[in-house]
Amino acid sequence: QMAVCTDGELEFLRSQRLGRLATASKAGQPDVSAVGFAVSGDTIVSGGIDLTKTIRYRHLLENPQATIVIDDLVSVDPWQPRGVKVRGPATLEDDGGRPRIRIRPQVVWSWGINTGAQKRFASIERRRVS
Repeated sequence: QMAVCTDGELEFLRSQRLGRLATASKAGQPDVSAVGFAVSGDTIVSGGIDLTKTIRYRHLLENPQATIVIDDLVSVDPWQPRGVKVRGPATLEDDGGRPRIRIRPQVVWSWGINTGAQKRFASIERRRVS
């Protein structure tokens, strides 16, 4: 089994604090939230204050899939964005009495991080995780 993230992607993810987490209702109504996150093994976890009162929590109860994007700008001139996007099943779990979300990556996109990587389009690479 291949590693979910490259060393460069992991280093980038560990240097970041905020991401944008997308969910959808059972009927397909989308939502996106700015969230704190952490890398936990081959997964990404995200908590939050009063998580059970959020739209993302309600969405994940009925449609347990999520996508998270973590990105920043290395430089404006030259334009140099970098980031990682992860999509996969999301589980709600108890973290010592506080709920949190755990995303298990099925697809990983990244840009501006892995030098010499094969690009899918523009500067974005994509790979499926088993």
